[in-house]
Formats: sequence, C-alpha cells, structure tokens
Amino acid sequence: MEQPRIFPSPHALLAAVGQELGPGEWLTVEQRAIDLFAEATGDHQWIHTDRERAAAGPFGSTIAHGYLTLALLPVLVPGLLRVEGVRLALNYGVNRVRFPAPLPAGSRVRAAARIAAVAEVPGGTQLTLAAGIHREGGEKPVCVAETVTRYLD
Repeated sequence: MEQPRIFPSPHALLAAVGQELGPGEWLTVEQRAIDLFAEATGDHQWIHTDRERAAAGPFGSTIAHGYLTLALLPVLVPGLLRVEGVRLALNYGVNRVRFPAPLPAGSRVRAAARIAAVAEVPGGTQLTLAAGIHREGGEKPVCVAETVTRYLD
C-alpha cells in the first residue's frame, strides 16, 4: 500500500496526467452499511438485504448495491491523493461507471486510480480520475468509474 500522493496545489495536477495512484488502504463493507444504504434509498431488493434468500441466490450472500459501491470512492480516494491549497473541492460528476463484479457483504475493498485528465476551468482546476474499486481476492474490480472533481481557487 502506498501513501497518498500530496499535491501542493490543483495546478500541480497538470504535470501528473497519466500517473497511477495506489492502491490505498483496505475497507470492509459490512452488512450494516448495506442495510443503511437500503434504508436511505428505499432499495430493499432481496439480493442486498435478505441474508437467507441471498445465501441461496447467485452470489451465495448479500451484495452491496452498485451505487453504494460507487459511493465508497469519497472514502477511498483520499487514501490515493490529497490536493492542498484549495478553497473548495466539488464532486462535479461521473463520466462513466460500471460494476463488473458483485461486492459480497463482509468483503474488503480498496481503490487504485489513474489521473486521466486535468484542465483549467473558470475559477479553478478540473480533475478527471479513472478509479477502480477492487475486492480482496476478486478477479475483476467491483466498480470502475471516471470521476470529475473541481477544485476552486
């Protein structure tokens, strides 16, 4: 595991396009987090919340919602990079997201990423990060996403 890459300013990201970051620290995704996500979103599909039925289902256990898996990026990415000297960092969106493999409850995950693009935008700098969330022992990532963050000066 690598330490997070620290950039002294958003402008320093310009020289880092194409660089790989991570992998970061492991995080365990417990059933409790899946249940809380189901409560927050109203998505109580049995594959996420019914342990008994899911045990007999296609994955052998409950699995995290895809959007819960995506929502782990704000927890995992700070372990990959930190940008200093910003007034405000905003989640600007996601260009592309896929869930190539399921994330069973109780699994450990971590992120790795590549700085895909950096651009100057009015009032700041925009970072496009090609990120992947990988499950311990998994062959495929559980989430791949191209996220966009804006750092305002």
